Amino acid sequence: MFRRDIDRPDIQAFAYTAFGSLTGAVYVLLRVVDAPAARRFLGALSLATVADLEPATLVEATQCAITAAGLRALGLTDAVVQRFDPEFVEGMAGDPNRSLRLGDTGANAPERWAWGAGEREPHVVVMLFAAPARLGDLERATREAAEHSGLAVIASLPTTDMGDVEPFGFADGVSQPTFDWRQARTPGTKADRAFTNRIALGEILLGYYNEYGFPADSPKLAPGEANAALLVPAAGAAREHDLGRNGSYLVFRQLAQDVRGFWRWIAEDAARAGADPQALAEAMVGRRMNGEPLPDFETGLDLPGVDPADRGVNGFLFDADPDGLSCPIGAHVRRANPRTGDAPPGARGAIDNLLATLGLTTRRQRDPTSSTLPWEKNTTVWPYLRHEDDAIASARFHRILRRGREYGTKIDRAAALDPSTPDPEAGLQFICLNANIARQFEFVQGAWLATAKFAGLTGEQDPLVGNRAPFPAPPLSETPQRTDSFSRPGAEPCFRRATAMPQFVTVKGGAYFFMPGLAALKWIASL
Repeated sequence: MFRRDIDRPDIQAFAYTAFGSLTGAVYVLLRVVDAPAARRFLGALSLATVADLEPATLVEATQCAITAAGLRALGLTDAVVQRFDPEFVEGMAGDPNRSLRLGDTGANAPERWAWGAGEREPHVVVMLFAAPARLGDLERATREAAEHSGLAVIASLPTTDMGDVEPFGFADGVSQPTFDWRQARTPGTKADRAFTNRIALGEILLGYYNEYGFPADSPKLAPGEANAALLVPAAGAAREHDLGRNGSYLVFRQLAQDVRGFWRWIAEDAARAGADPQALAEAMVGRRMNGEPLPDFETGLDLPGVDPADRGVNGFLFDADPDGLSCPIGAHVRRANPRTGDAPPGARGAIDNLLATLGLTTRRQRDPTSSTLPWEKNTTVWPYLRHEDDAIASARFHRILRRGREYGTKIDRAAALDPSTPDPEAGLQFICLNANIARQFEFVQGAWLATAKFAGLTGEQDPLVGNRAPFPAPPLSETPQRTDSFSRPGAEPCFRRATAMPQFVTVKGGAYFFMPGLAALKWIASL
């Protein structure tokens, strides 16, 4: 049963399901040429909603989202567009400082993108899902309808069903937050001192309560504005109408993965130290290739929001591995979701809770010279072990709902290492939903993945998606640090730090979209 306050017929189904049974998908990027005709096209779209998912089984589904530039091109006044989140209004490629924070510099720079900037910035994305045998006809019909309705096709971005495995060969989509569709969650209680995987619905849908206990910010219309009555009334005494309710901000990034380069560098660095190549790759990702946690973790924990059937792969915390002996602190999955609560690990008493509330908690400072573990005695190798438990923000304020799919040609590790194998074009059509771009996607990307200072580390970015740019970038520093290292505290001494790591993932395009509720889309079409 869904909560009574959820307007299921108004919410695009993508917020609730990834359409996993529909293994074919394509994303059609469009630009507005004729605004009235384009509005009619959008108004005529038959979009799958959350209400369509029970009990029906969909054989195909269409979803859509619009950029800030697209809203303007469709006829929204700038005064209305400015009521959306500023990050959405500026756009992913609209600010050089944003590009720097996201790691979109060098090979990732927007001027190098195939789409997403300048005249290649999309106004609308229509997302199509179906069985592979039906997808081609659905795509052709959608493109033809769009091109006859005042829209130009920039690109159709394909996907490939790789069987829940991403191009590097690792199980994908293993961990996702659980949102409170069924029972309203009360955030900020004592239970949130520890990690929770159950997240407030207002973290992905505008107009619902978020993890701060407030309704997620949403653009509103005054009662006298054109056709405002088509929208649901907003909460409060101002008699406004809610343009954003039941909508979500959709982040889209096309990420090309250098599969051959990844496995060749792994093989070369493992050979240098006489180590196991797969063990290095798994340490960089932070999971086994089959998705299981790395060894020595206590799994099967009963964590809020983790399905009992998934406790073997998701019922664990990093509290038991504070120094990254099993899962390195800089591993991809540990950066993307540190599994932190509001209080530092081990802080469970009344005094600890009070100190956490006041922001006065710090972790004990370990003295490597007094440790009985030989790897801890060398402070020149592991100076960063003197980090604080609260150096990483509470995860519940920064979760995103991932909805991406792989694309291109799948090859295994043996083929990647074979010099005769052609370079495959492969990667991820990364899509995520969130209600606050700055606090969720941009925080995860900038403060946890792209940064060289995550959790007190130095000299290393995310081992998979980092761009290896020096930090701080010139001209901010005359002596910037390299960021092409990766640390493994639990490895043998000769294999604890890998260096000269190249870039494995390159951004090929990207944009911020607003995925509206159906009432909001009807209002846009009515202008």
